[in-house]
Amino acid sequence: MNATVLETIKRSAAVPSMPQVVLRFLEIMRDPMFDYTDLVKILSTDPGTVGEILRLANSALFGVRNKVVSTRQALTLLGPKRTRSLLLGRYLVDTMSKRRVKGLDMGYFWRRSVASSVIASHFAEKLIPRQRDETFVSALLADIGVPILADTFADKYNPILHHYKPNGGFFTAQEEVDLVEATHAEVGAMVLGHWTLPSGVVGAVNLHQSDAPGTSDAGQIGKILNASDRIATLLCETPDPARIEKVCEEALSFIRLQPSTLLSALPTIEADIEELASALRIDVISGSVYSVVVKTIQEKLAADAFISVPDSVR
Repeated sequence: MNATVLETIKRSAAVPSMPQVVLRFLEIMRDPMFDYTDLVKILSTDPGTVGEILRLANSALFGVRNKVVSTRQALTLLGPKRTRSLLLGRYLVDTMSKRRVKGLDMGYFWRRSVASSVIASHFAEKLIPRQRDETFVSALLADIGVPILADTFADKYNPILHHYKPNGGFFTAQEEVDLVEATHAEVGAMVLGHWTLPSGVVGAVNLHQSDAPGTSDAGQIGKILNASDRIATLLCETPDPARIEKVCEEALSFIRLQPSTLLSALPTIEADIEELASALRIDVISGSVYSVVVKTIQEKLAADAFISVPDSVR
């Protein structure tokens, strides 16, 4: 990233600042020997956050039999990493939804991010289960550089925003570089690094636009982010069946995953997206549109089984 561009972004008001409760939570988690009691104490200072965490812990996503009523119970069930994702998502939604970024629909931005994080989580469970939580948060925050660049370079970045909307198609990293000398992946990684997120998450976000992200942990997560975002766009628009088939084929081929994994995930993806969106206070796409897209994906994948590769990343 161009040094002048980097300084311009740093000096702007476009980079969201995190509340002390979130920063302190992240700081504690940096210590591999952290104490759960310290995390519970920090969360307990923000009743709103506690309420959202308890609601998620009691949601259908986790299928608990007995109601979770304490912060410690919720933290144990969700795990620190998933709780961290919820904290970041909640405050970013609250902060950035209040902004009016010219040309950018923040509702669409968050719908797409939530859908991508849910899909990426399913893919990671199959491909790299030990990195599922890192993949989840990486996908949720992967596009955070888009509103930052749109806010910092409103007029220059506007052509990209013509693509970043329903039925807008995809744009390339090179198109961003040509316009503002930076990519949203680079900017997103810079911001996540500033918030002291794990290096694997930062690296994955930095690589998620790459056609050849490599075989490191960050590279594997980056590939999944790339694929999940492509499929997530389908769930946020009304594409024609031919495009659905093409996008799914390219996405699954990129991560070398059989269609069966996506097929098996589809029945629960809608409920998962709705649960996560509810916890983050995001309006999701209407069920009727979603159902049409899911049905088309199911029919196409089941009928064509168009990819024949091992269920592993090589």
